[in-house]
Amino acid sequence: MKVKECVLTIAMCFIASAGCFASNPEIGTWKLNESKSKLAAGMPKNHTVVYEEAGDSVKVTIDGTSADGTPTHNEWTGKFDGKDYPVTGDPTSDTRSYKKVNDHTLTFAVKKGDKVTISGSIAVSADGKTRTVTTTNTDAQGKKSKSTGVYDKQ
Repeated sequence: MKVKECVLTIAMCFIASAGCFASNPEIGTWKLNESKSKLAAGMPKNHTVVYEEAGDSVKVTIDGTSADGTPTHNEWTGKFDGKDYPVTGDPTSDTRSYKKVNDHTLTFAVKKGDKVTISGSIAVSADGKTRTVTTTNTDAQGKKSKSTGVYDKQ
């Protein structure tokens, strides 16, 4: 009887964890819709953003172009718990944190060293087809700029 209970408990854990990710509207591939976006001049563009399951965490892969037009690729794996997790492939940042506000909204902070260089929010539409990223960027000279990127789910 104990074997049945253990197997049933393990199966329920897998089902519950799959349900958590399935209900996460961020999961999937998102493409930048430049015609609907308002990006600050000279800012890099994240053309494709992919959110996927990574065990009990989320992996975010971003492909785009830098301000000078060269291709960029970076990756982050962590949880939406507001804690800093390392970023790989991005010379302008060391860590990134995401925090869940509600079922369709996240806030985030990007850091270089201990300094926040980009902060903002991500809101997924109720139908799950559009994602709006609002950012405040601070450059090395302390100048701030704001951008709004609109992404379509693929």
